[in-house]
Amino acid sequence: MKIGFIGAGNMAGAIIRGMVGGGFRGSDILIYDTDSAKMVALFEECGVSICSSGTEVAGLADAVVLAVKPQVFPVVLPELSPVLHRRRPLVISIAAGKTLEAIESLLGAGLAVVRVMPNIAAKVGEAMSAFCGNSLTGEEEKSIVRLIFEAAGEVMELDEKLFSVFSALAGCSPAFTLLYVDALAQAGVKYGLPKGVALKVASQAVLGTTRLLQESGEHPRALADQVCSPGGTTIAGVRALERGGFRFEEFVLTPRREDGNDGRTE
Repeated sequence: MKIGFIGAGNMAGAIIRGMVGGGFRGSDILIYDTDSAKMVALFEECGVSICSSGTEVAGLADAVVLAVKPQVFPVVLPELSPVLHRRRPLVISIAAGKTLEAIESLLGAGLAVVRVMPNIAAKVGEAMSAFCGNSLTGEEEKSIVRLIFEAAGEVMELDEKLFSVFSALAGCSPAFTLLYVDALAQAGVKYGLPKGVALKVASQAVLGTTRLLQESGEHPRALADQVCSPGGTTIAGVRALERGGFRFEEFVLTPRREDGNDGRTE
């Protein structure tokens, strides 16, 4: 099976590296980008096959990943449409904000089209991606999507109406998390740690805690309570965060126990 990428920017490159690292043959990955330097770099690193145009990719691939910027869709997609309709490969878009309806309006009806939203962690093989497909997308097409994007992290099928929420959570949260890590590191520097040491401590603490959350299956609040000793510094810090608005109560549903306690540690 040949997978084609039209566009070879950061996200496409991250996915391709994940695919090759996961066992895909580089020669079965076809790429085209207007920036030849990007194609050469991926060829040298991953052994991909370089094409001379997007239409060449569309004419050879079994699945075509549209990895160009959303603003050039109105130019690029109509050019690809005749070839895509003749061969009918699976079409996958990773363009932010482009709905299935918008993509189909540019390509024309009759193609299996899937919309995927990965996030920046694809660069280290830890992306959280969501996908949805149009009415022509069957289980075979979905399995191809999973095969490609599981090489770059986790992937789930999601109703398109929830994509804006997913984007805010998976797409924006890396920035929020990075600012949180930086704030921890700055606090460490303030009280005497070298910046490099503080940053390593903070980032490893977040990484380890995330893995603990994933592997334990426990609610994050329950795990946090395990760290909060009565009258200790951790609970004092938690309460300070909450007073500062870190915990947005409007979006938190904490079930009340029969004794009326909402499960918080004061």
